[in-house]
Amino acid sequence: MMDPGGARRHIACIMALRTKPEDWISVTDAGIHCRPGNFYIDPARPAERAVITHGHGDHARPGNTDVIATPDTIAIMQARYGEDAGRRFQPLAYGETIELGDARLWLAPAGHVLGSAQVVLEYAGQRIVVSGDYKRRRDPTCPPFEPVPCDVFVTEATFGLPVFRHPEDGEEIGRLLASIAAFPERAHLVGVYALGKCQRVIRLLREAGYDRPIYLHGALAALCDLYGRLGVELGPLRAAGEADKDELRGALVLAPPGALRDRWSRRLPEPVTAMASGWMRVRQRARQRGVELPLVLSDHADWDELTQTISDVAAPELWVTHGREDALVHWAQQKGYRARALALVGREEEAE
Repeated sequence: MMDPGGARRHIACIMALRTKPEDWISVTDAGIHCRPGNFYIDPARPAERAVITHGHGDHARPGNTDVIATPDTIAIMQARYGEDAGRRFQPLAYGETIELGDARLWLAPAGHVLGSAQVVLEYAGQRIVVSGDYKRRRDPTCPPFEPVPCDVFVTEATFGLPVFRHPEDGEEIGRLLASIAAFPERAHLVGVYALGKCQRVIRLLREAGYDRPIYLHGALAALCDLYGRLGVELGPLRAAGEADKDELRGALVLAPPGALRDRWSRRLPEPVTAMASGWMRVRQRARQRGVELPLVLSDHADWDELTQTISDVAAPELWVTHGREDALVHWAQQKGYRARALALVGREEEAE
């Protein structure tokens, strides 16, 4: 007689043979839906039950009823949205498993920003991993990406073209520090996204030995304070709006990209305008923004990281979401993977 555990495994094997991924995971106007668990991943509009990969606004929207995410992502959502962040929250640590309906769910680090996670789904003997946004290089503000072997890997492709090969972070930070040393009478104004990029640039500067105060646009202060409370040490920070012009000579000032050319920046002494983004690889984008010092620093995987990750997770089937889907799908098909593009609404280029 078969033992109960063996019987369950036998039934799971039969279900896996009969069940296709499309039978239980679907792409809707509201986002990726898991039928056996009745929840959405990063829904594009409010849902009864939402699993959130990270705190950026094109993934973590307000208005959901039940929110499942890492504790750090929940803290970020509450800081950004207040009471609209969600009605009820279930914090889920990396590797902690829960059952939702007939599906099993757990989260793995994505290496994108603090709290970012891949969503690992198991049902009918199959495993699907939804990457969310991710990168593979070291980030001193968050745990590194962990490849999870699976049957289907749902990957982003923001920089899914071979032209996007990001330089080493240390090289770009070194260029910024060299410019500060070369122009001690000028302020250096660096455009950074408020969540993730800002704090990562600060930590990279600290690791490179920059121990002077860093001045912040007011829109960046709250999340920097939150990172500090969550254990990410950022060193001395000051409000740029409270400093006089002489104090800002030779200083490093961080601001949202939209503030680089507005009235706020005119008070800075002869600013060297920089921006930290993977899109700074595209010279036309740098020129359009009036960026004098483009810094190629991205929180998304570049082409080599995307293809390496596909090899690492070894999923026979690949679903490609927002970004340059066609090139990555073609590469995967040439390598023998079953690959196709998904049409997800509401995803934006490296922005919030």
